[in-house]
Amino acid sequence: MTVHYVSSRDFSRDPSSAKKAADDGPVFITNRERPAHVLMNIEEYRRLTAGRKSLGELLAPGPELEGIAEIDFDPPRSQFAARVPDLG
Repeated sequence: MTVHYVSSRDFSRDPSSAKKAADDGPVFITNRERPAHVLMNIEEYRRLTAGRKSLGELLAPGPELEGIAEIDFDPPRSQFAARVPDLG
C-alpha cells in the first residue's frame, strides 16, 4: 500500500488520476500543504468500517435489555437559586 499526496488544486484539475492512485492506497488531498481529505477505494473503506456501529445504534436499547425494568432516576435538586438581573 502506497500513500499518495495531491494538492486540492491538482485534484480539481485531474480527479481521475487521484482516483487511480486510490486503488494503490489512500490519497491525502492537501490544502495549503496540510492534509484536508482522504480518498480511498470503496473496498478499503468497507474493510475499515466492517462491524462498526453508528452512534445511534450504540445508544439504542437492544435485545440484551429486554425484560429489565426501567431505572428510576430522581437526582437531588440543586440548592443554587437563579438570580434575576437588575436591569434598572
